[in-house]
Amino acid sequence: MVNLDDQQISTIAAISDIHSNVFALEAVLADIKRRNVEQIVNLGDILYGPIAPKATYELLMTYRDDIITICGNQDRQIYEATAADIENNPTLDFIIDNLPAAAMKWMQNLPFDCHLSKDVYLCHGSPTDDMVYLLENIETGQPRVRSDADILALLNGIDSKVIVCGHTHIPRTIKLSTDQMVINTGSVGYPAYEDDLPNVHRMQTYSPHASYAIIRCVDTEQGKRWQTEHIKVPYDYEAAAQLASKNGREDWAFALRTGRVF
Repeated sequence: MVNLDDQQISTIAAISDIHSNVFALEAVLADIKRRNVEQIVNLGDILYGPIAPKATYELLMTYRDDIITICGNQDRQIYEATAADIENNPTLDFIIDNLPAAAMKWMQNLPFDCHLSKDVYLCHGSPTDDMVYLLENIETGQPRVRSDADILALLNGIDSKVIVCGHTHIPRTIKLSTDQMVINTGSVGYPAYEDDLPNVHRMQTYSPHASYAIIRCVDTEQGKRWQTEHIKVPYDYEAAAQLASKNGREDWAFALRTGRVF
């Protein structure tokens, strides 16, 4: 865990789930640059995808001193891959072949989570498991927001006023009974997917746009409060879709163009 509790940060741009989509990342970073933001944070699942892993890594390295980054489950999937994993997953084979050794080392050194400040905590999935959806229950195959009690249980004692997560690719802001706010940034680079773990389910945004969030601490009549702005950024998704197709993933190409799963 990274602990930066002595920082006083009032404006954050939170990105997550880039999934090797350098085209979406470029557009999001350009949009952030136009705004008054103190800190950019990246919540993981960065280079896994059939689009442009190396180019995405190289772009992020130009912002290395400006972005606080944590690890996602599919970052681990890359650097923990066995020979059998690679043989059985052509996309993983493409990614590992495309990435330089420095990218592997960089991912291996990313922290699991981060206390950005006294008020703000960052994780990819949940505070204890990067594979768990903090806000959504997917037992029916479609995302449903968990109960207040279930979310609090998954927070496992994290009492920060603002918890920022990714992993599900669905932008949301949830206020809890504890007056805490939980924010999912949505996905920069992959707006829809289907997964079979822990059961078959679909996560869809119904839009090809890149998603991220601006989180600000503002003065109100009731005192300082945190607010969220969920932002959808247009970009050249066709270029991303064409690379996904070239690399054998028509399912990704369809999702990139539509925000839907076919």
